[in-house]
Amino acid sequence: MAAKEKKGSMTVEEAGRMGGEKVREERGSEFFSEIGQKGGEKVREERGSEFFSEIGQKGGEKVRDERGTEFYQEIGHKGGEKVKEERGPEFFSEIGHKGGQRVRELIEEGKAAEGGSNKKS
Repeated sequence: MAAKEKKGSMTVEEAGRMGGEKVREERGSEFFSEIGQKGGEKVREERGSEFFSEIGQKGGEKVRDERGTEFYQEIGHKGGEKVKEERGPEFFSEIGHKGGQRVRELIEEGKAAEGGSNKKS
């Protein structure tokens, strides 16, 4: 009887959740990825890809204001621990080495470009 009493007094949130669950049952969870992809492409066409950077920036600022900068330190630490658990501590050495090599390449390219521009003067 309790379920019947509740009928008609469903919130919009509850109705949306039930509708989403029904769609997932009928079409599969991949459907949501597909329509999200299409929606994102449409937004990019209409507003440009920089729109996503802008809303990401605003979202990050709101989180910073609400939770503080320490929040990012906490989630970064948790993420690092998870990566270490899944890939091992040597993973960080590998990516650090790759990053260092890339920095060296960029420095060499910059020096070569500088040297080439000095010869033209």
